[in-house]
Amino acid sequence: MNLPERTIERLSEYRRSLLNWLSTGKSYIFSHELAGLHNITPVQVRRDIMLIGYSSVKKKGYDAKELIALIGRIIDSEKGLNIAVLGMGNLGKAVTAYFNGKRSKMQIVATFDNDLNKIGRVIADVNCYHINDLAKIVTEKNISIGIITTPPQTATRMGDRLVEAGIKGIMNFTTSPLNVDDSVYLEEYDMITSLEKVAYFVKKHSGQDK
Repeated sequence: MNLPERTIERLSEYRRSLLNWLSTGKSYIFSHELAGLHNITPVQVRRDIMLIGYSSVKKKGYDAKELIALIGRIIDSEKGLNIAVLGMGNLGKAVTAYFNGKRSKMQIVATFDNDLNKIGRVIADVNCYHINDLAKIVTEKNISIGIITTPPQTATRMGDRLVEAGIKGIMNFTTSPLNVDDSVYLEEYDMITSLEKVAYFVKKHSGQDK
């Protein structure tokens, strides 16, 4: 099933909301209720869910458990995917600690750094290895996704090393854009750019945009 990138993002967001919905004791949810949780239109919700071949129960809405299971079958890897984090500064530690345990089909199984004080330690419940051992550990632990949280000046080199090690997906948290082979899926998240976008709209809505 080939789905647009933004649809995949929304499906992931829907799943989180549906899990919270179930925790309140509710079993069904209407498109307008799900849309309200994400500040989008009910039409967009219905389009996304129609794309994955699911429909609502008349007068009840969507069965939350069924929809969660279907989204899982579409997004998650059947065997699960292992992840490595490169750079165990404050951001790397935070990402590792926050992510592990959130999804059963994805697990951070190794972290890497070049700081001798960190290597060999268990940081955020995951063993930290020397960056020079990246290729070996990627093979041993069958790692297919790399998350880069290193300083920006080393991001390009880290991206190259991940590709050389056989990584198939990279998430780049640095402010340095990467250029990788087409066989590798790259997602770049620049917090500064995102914050500046927020700042722009705050300025605009507060009447400072003159």
